Amino acid sequence: MFLTTQPLWLSGVLLVGLTTSIAMLGPIIVRRRVSLQKLSTNNEVAGFKFATVGVLYAVLLAFVVIVVWEKFSDAETGVAREAGAATTIYRLANGIAAEPGDALRTGVTRYLEAAIAKDWPAMEQGKGSLVVTQALNDLYSELLSYNPSDRRGAAIFTEILHQLDLVTEARRARLVMAAGIVPGIVWMVLFGGAFVTIGFTFFFGTVNLRAQSMMTGALSLLIFSGLLIIIAIDHPFAGSVKVGSEALSAVVEDFDQGPHH
Repeated sequence: MFLTTQPLWLSGVLLVGLTTSIAMLGPIIVRRRVSLQKLSTNNEVAGFKFATVGVLYAVLLAFVVIVVWEKFSDAETGVAREAGAATTIYRLANGIAAEPGDALRTGVTRYLEAAIAKDWPAMEQGKGSLVVTQALNDLYSELLSYNPSDRRGAAIFTEILHQLDLVTEARRARLVMAAGIVPGIVWMVLFGGAFVTIGFTFFFGTVNLRAQSMMTGALSLLIFSGLLIIIAIDHPFAGSVKVGSEALSAVVEDFDQGPHH
């Protein structure tokens, strides 16, 4: 979505400010075309229907906000898990003989540096980097070329392979989430429901038109603020509110300070 990649303030102005201003004009425009007396006759029936529509939409909006927030938190956790698994591989490589161990440590560092430099910019477009994929493939090749000669080596090999699988799974998870969490059909229902819910308020008849316009504006502000939250974190690795690569960068810094870099 266009708003996902925009600065948060611009998304807020367009989505919340502009729509709220238009919504506040709605009752005024309707009042000019339909008399207060005719609108007042709708209050009782329209009020009951509005309550039903409002509750249904509020439940849907709250549900989507919760789901998107949970996925955003999962993205943060996944990056931390990826960093932790990479650190474990690096440390376990210390238990492997000089050349294979050095190759593994170099491979892990190269993978993390590529992920930071290439994957994150690519994920802002909802994609992954082939350079990072190749770095991960090379890391597997380095590990599988190691032939342990004793039980200790076999145990280290098995654990490194397990941790490398965790790195692969964590990367795949963040690439999937980078494409967006909310499906298109849900976006259609969210925005359609917002317009229907706010539009309902145009056809109530109150003596104080200014108060009615302000109440419509307040409703619009709440609804589109909720949509702004969803838009801001729908793509966890893009936009103003996103999961950064700090966890991986911290690991690379630790490697730089270690004795085997």
